[in-house]
Formats: sequence, structure tokens, C-alpha cells
Amino acid sequence: MRVTEQDGRPADGPEGPAPRVADEAPRQHRSWQQELAPHAVPRLDRALAVLATSVVPFLGLVAVAVLLAGVSPLLPPVVAAVAAGFLLRTFIVFHDCAHGSFVPSKRANRWLGRALGLLVWTPFGAWRHSHAMHHASAGDLDRRGHGDVPTMTVAEYAAASRATRLAYRLFRHPAVMFTIGPFFAMVLVPRLPSRKSRPRVRRSVLLNDLALAAGVTVFCLLFGWQTFLLIQVPLVLLAGGAGVWLFFVQHQFEGVYWEDASRWSYVDAALRGSSYLKLPRPLQFLSGNIGLHHVHHLSARIPSYNLPAAHASSDVFRDVPEVGLRDGIRALRLKLWDEERQRLVTFAGSPASA
Repeated sequence: MRVTEQDGRPADGPEGPAPRVADEAPRQHRSWQQELAPHAVPRLDRALAVLATSVVPFLGLVAVAVLLAGVSPLLPPVVAAVAAGFLLRTFIVFHDCAHGSFVPSKRANRWLGRALGLLVWTPFGAWRHSHAMHHASAGDLDRRGHGDVPTMTVAEYAAASRATRLAYRLFRHPAVMFTIGPFFAMVLVPRLPSRKSRPRVRRSVLLNDLALAAGVTVFCLLFGWQTFLLIQVPLVLLAGGAGVWLFFVQHQFEGVYWEDASRWSYVDAALRGSSYLKLPRPLQFLSGNIGLHHVHHLSARIPSYNLPAAHASSDVFRDVPEVGLRDGIRALRLKLWDEERQRLVTFAGSPASA
């Protein structure tokens, strides 16, 4: 399924006609495209400022960590912990490039995204494709699995084997999600192209793998594999762990919207199925404003640096669900979708938990 260049909505494609969007929107929401259009214009000066406060400090801190490795092996992980915040911010730039929204030039977005893919260990072309599928299916129970945390329904969990239930419980446990999960999501999965992928997507993965292998080899030859691990492990654990949590809480929270395909609405999925994650200012800065996820899912062409202004500009966002930092942490206890009650529930609160 394709996604339109203008606003990120699903368009008809080889998989069949896209779900209706405009006709399903409430009457008072019909003007959201016109209201948000001014914010969906990338600005080079704003983009350069974001690069100067994301990629530049990240690379600088990595260089400091390398220099300090000769002083004490305890120092590089400390510096890497700080760099992890800027790596997360760098990933949001990569994310904007995938939507073609970071800088005005399509070609510049593409090449910058490919370069940043080496820093965030993610093949640009492959991730751009899978992320477009995520935008076209978020909140659709019949099309789960595109860029979200795998979630079973109560009925699916009840019908699953004991081994499947155990594996699912382990997978959804925070101790696994935030230790093994970051390495799985950031290091392992992006290295493996799917056999069903298009040749262009497979090439993206393979070229990213080759470039990373060359870069890691050179780094280890120059500075040692111990220095590489002292820096890279904290980066993956902290930046990757923060990314896992953000991906989770942006679509899994109290009162979230999920529907089957016959009743699914793109606008409702954006406004009710994507959280407005209100973070403290330092965390909002490091996460590149992506907590305003409801704005991003309604119009993916809005650059991350314009999300706050877009949110403030339209009444369409007046009643979106707000999720605070504490709410986002508590949401980790939600495990299953109860189709009868139309809500996420805990294992203990599920009739299938016995």
C-alpha cells in the first residue's frame, strides 16, 4: 500500500483500494488539511539547526568517548550515556527524511537519510517502506505488525498454546523489552532482509550492512574492539530502549483506538490511536517532538520541528488523548486487546489469564 506524499494517508495500491479517509472524518475535521498545510513545508534553516543540535553533538560526544578510553574504561560508557540522547534525536531526523519532510529537497532527504542510517544502524530504504506501511495501518486490528509492538487479542491469547503464551509473556515483559529488545530492534532485525522484500528494499539492507561492517572494522582496527563495545553497548541499551518505549506508548495506552478493517478510519487512528505524549522539555527536545504523535500521524509531511506549532494551530487536536510520563510508564502493564470491551487490558484483567 502506498502512502500519499502530501499527508501520509494511504492511497490505492497493488494491495487493493485504501480504506476511506475523508468521508469518514467528522464534519468539523474536514478543514484539517488546509489548516496544517503551512506547517508541512520544510525549512532549510530550521533543518540545519536541528542537525547542529542532534548529529553534531552526537558525533562530538562519541569522539570524546574515544579519547577518554585511553584514560579509563569507566569513562566512555558515561559519555556514551549522554550521547544516547542525541542519537535518539538523530533518529528523529532520519525518520523525517524517510517521510521526505526534513529538508525541501527530495534528493537531499534521501541521501541524508542514507547517511544517518549508518549512525542509527537502520537501512533507509527498507525502513522507509515499512514505516509507510505502519502509517497506513496503525490502529487496524486486521493489519497489525507494521512498525508497532506485536500485540495479541484476548481471544488469540486464549486460543494459543502454552508455549506461545509463555513466549508472548516474556516478550512483553519490561525486563526483556528494554534489555534484549533494543539489541533485537536496532542491531539484529535491520540486518536481515525479508525474502518477500522488493529488490530495492533488499539492496537497501545489504548496502547498509556492508557499510556498517566496513565502518565497524575500521573503528576496531584504529581504537580497539573493547572501545567499540564500551561505547556501542550503552548507546544501544539507552537510545534503543528509549526508542522501544516511544514506539510502544505512542500506540498503546489507556483509551487507545483500535478497530477492525471494516470500521477502521485513518483520521480516528491518528487522533485517537496515536498519543499526545507530554514529556518534560529536556525529554521532548531529545525525542525530537515525536511525542506529538497524533499530529505526525494525521499529516506525516509535517517536519518534527514544526509539530508543536501545528498542534497549537488547529482545533482538530483539542480533544486528543494526552499521555504523561507516568501514564506512559504505567501503560507497560497493558498486554492484550479485549475486543469485547474495546480496550487494552493487563494479563490479570483478562478472562484468558487463567
